[in-house]
Amino acid sequence: MLNDRLECVNMDDLITQHDLVIVSNRAPFSIQGGENGEKKFQRSGGGLVTALLGLALQVPTTWIACATTDEEREWKEGDIRIGDDGESIHEVFIDPSPQAYNDYYQVISNPLLWFLQHSIWDFAHSPILNRATWHAWDEGYVQVNRLFADAVVNRVRKNLNPSLVMLQDYHLYLAPRFIRKRLRRQDTLLTHFIHIPWPGPEDWGLLPGRMREAILDGLCAVDMVGFQTREDALNFMRTCESLLPGARINYRSGRVDYRGRTTHVRDFPISIDVASLREQAADEEVAQYRESLEELLEGRQMILRIDRTEPSKNIVRGFLAYDEMLEIYPEHHGKVQFVAILVPSRLEVEEYQGYLEDLMAAAGNVNAKYGTSDWEPVRVLVGESYPRAVAAMQLYDVLLVNPVADGMNLVAKEGAIVNERDGVLVLSERAGAHQQMGDHALVISPCDISATAEAMNMALTMSKEERHRRAKALKQSVEREDIRLWLCWQLEALQELTGKKAATHEYR
Repeated sequence: MLNDRLECVNMDDLITQHDLVIVSNRAPFSIQGGENGEKKFQRSGGGLVTALLGLALQVPTTWIACATTDEEREWKEGDIRIGDDGESIHEVFIDPSPQAYNDYYQVISNPLLWFLQHSIWDFAHSPILNRATWHAWDEGYVQVNRLFADAVVNRVRKNLNPSLVMLQDYHLYLAPRFIRKRLRRQDTLLTHFIHIPWPGPEDWGLLPGRMREAILDGLCAVDMVGFQTREDALNFMRTCESLLPGARINYRSGRVDYRGRTTHVRDFPISIDVASLREQAADEEVAQYRESLEELLEGRQMILRIDRTEPSKNIVRGFLAYDEMLEIYPEHHGKVQFVAILVPSRLEVEEYQGYLEDLMAAAGNVNAKYGTSDWEPVRVLVGESYPRAVAAMQLYDVLLVNPVADGMNLVAKEGAIVNERDGVLVLSERAGAHQQMGDHALVISPCDISATAEAMNMALTMSKEERHRRAKALKQSVEREDIRLWLCWQLEALQELTGKKAATHEYR
């Protein structure tokens, strides 16, 4: 059970005066069938769930998500205990048809919006929006967002207190406008946090006008929209200015005025649950994986990457850079082990299948070119095991995080906390983590293979004193700004906004 309450300065008024409604594609507790027809509740991992459930201990909370199992469809809604003192969360599942969910998730959310927002479409050839795409938009993405909105409105109408509705991520861009259209209560706060990058109007302009205007119109129905970085927030305002007719932008105050409503635009860099990660790092299963990895390394230095097998993660260029480093600096032959822990992702999407094949071929080429009877330069470990990932993060000398684009990349922050070797972070300037961690990492352009090769060599040969200075600074930075502070920043911004609205009679 959860027992960590969220503690934010001066948040009592906002927290105690509102009922909380959290909305996301996936639920914090999944429901599976057990023996004898019993239902098994499995809590989702990750700091986001931990932080939001910590807040849920303090206010009545409903979490609305999409059903993904037969048990969830049958259960529909109910209370799940989350606290040692009997506190619970009310979980509600919407249930779109299988075809609608497929169109909403597999056609529009992934890959269309995901690829666009990570700047990985090959615009000379894709995407191609045809009748099937528009059918998926109208009958999938739009319809599922309506179902989410209906569930929110039904919940808010039942709440005794004013409601704080916190929508999460790119699956739900249209839901806020649908909520506003149906909701007559004026005491409801809507927020939307976007966990992935937000590119500029140059990219969004490639979507058809009806589609992009619906997305921007939906997001401008909230009171506050949050992004991972200042650049993302600025790009959103630039996109509204260029592509949303009638929108008025105030860059200095970070606001978009549209259709008689003000949307405040902020950046809240997400982080990790530091205490929980350290507790897990001390687990016996982690220790067993660590022992196996130490046997694999045989005293060699380790370059590590931990990623899902997505094109945006830029895994192939990482292997190409390692190849170039070994060519230019042969003194590393036999003395460095590149360990890539890769989790297969979205293999039902054609582009992801092809990328997995490409990255395995790139790793194989390095091994064929430089490998010996007692040294395999690249070891690829495929499969999802968080304890193995934590063990590897304890041991790296170099952590390579080189995405083409990434909302944040929490591996960079997790590594800074658990690493025990004063490991050096080689970090893409296109990762959201760059905003916080760039001063103490070796920063590279994700497409610059030569610079990445030089950065890896620099990290491997850096003095102990410099390694320690950088590692200490990274660790302190993440400790200061953990997942609870991420949520507190949002609540503090909302507290300020509600005060301003009350003063101007906007908030009733």
